[in-house]
Amino acid sequence: MKRVIVGLSGGVDSSVAAYLLQQQGYEVIGLFMKNWHDTSVTISDECPWLEDSNDAMLVAEKLGIPFQVVDLSEQYKECIVDYMFREYELGRTPNPDVLCNREIKFDVFMKIALELGADYVATGHYCRKSEEEINGKPIYKLLAGKDSNKDQSYFLCQLSQEQLSKSLFPIGELTKPEVRTIAAGLDLITAEKKDSQGLCFIGKVRLPEFLQQQLKPKEGVIVQIPDTFEKYHQPLPKFQNKEAELRYKSTDFNYKISDGKVVGKHFGAYYFTIGQRKGLHIGGTIEPLFVINTDVANNVIFVGEGAHHPGLKRKVLQVQNEEVHWIREDLKLNKGESLKVKARIRYRQQLSKAVVYQFKSGLYVEFENDQSAITKGQFAAWYMEDELLGSGVIS
Repeated sequence: MKRVIVGLSGGVDSSVAAYLLQQQGYEVIGLFMKNWHDTSVTISDECPWLEDSNDAMLVAEKLGIPFQVVDLSEQYKECIVDYMFREYELGRTPNPDVLCNREIKFDVFMKIALELGADYVATGHYCRKSEEEINGKPIYKLLAGKDSNKDQSYFLCQLSQEQLSKSLFPIGELTKPEVRTIAAGLDLITAEKKDSQGLCFIGKVRLPEFLQQQLKPKEGVIVQIPDTFEKYHQPLPKFQNKEAELRYKSTDFNYKISDGKVVGKHFGAYYFTIGQRKGLHIGGTIEPLFVINTDVANNVIFVGEGAHHPGLKRKVLQVQNEEVHWIREDLKLNKGESLKVKARIRYRQQLSKAVVYQFKSGLYVEFENDQSAITKGQFAAWYMEDELLGSGVIS
């Protein structure tokens, strides 16, 4: 009998995952990851780990499976929290959920599970896995979940073949309502529980307060760039080759204060992210203002009016070579090669037609249509049909 260790989070998805594995004849053990102690920055009592671990324990009792709690808060702080501070300080917007899966759930947690004699680790992610033999060796594929509204494959875009080989995603074939129905039928305490939000395992965090633990507030100016800004309307130069064109089109506009007008003050450029409109506290415009760029070196935020401001729109992004990750290593591009794909730059975004190019200078994703608020530090992920092939950190 194969042994599976399920990451029971105290939510409905992992509860039903454990039940389904039991039905499939696995020996199932529930493990709750405790990753956070500091409740001073979480909002109210949402998602405190104590309540979640209690719910996870009650589910394990109901299903009659062994249960224990592992404390990974040290590794979580090191891999996730410190990384978040570093990225924000550099003026990038990190994605802790993607990192948490790569570094914690499918690494630290997986190692603990394998030490406990597990054959597999399972989670309540809405995604699927399949296996195919290619050139005589097994290749694992990460597929989107059946519930297109809840597909979470994006969060697993950094997993490796090795990690996938040991992973199971029992609810990937189900929709969220189906999962809730199963949980209600079993009378599980998590059946009606709201989905957790915010940072994985921390809960809803007040981000500025969270960041202020390390990044001290400092006053700077907010500068509004008009949509008549000359660089938006320059004719494109002649390019020697495709690589030069992509490099040009993926390069940020370097705004200066003199390019616009000062419209307000802020308390730290690193608390803001591209595309953000909340927290600027500036009125008097017809349409809301959006952050179009941040300059953390000089502590300036640049904003544009309206969701269609040209400063928010770009078609090309770059990923540094060392940040390129292929789940399907067998499909990895060599220098000078390209591949037609569908891609997204954030979770829950519709997939858009794109071409991935690999050059000596890096990997580029060129979208057919404009993308709004391409953000440094976030992950771009590219797919063929419903299979996630690879991903990379937007530079």
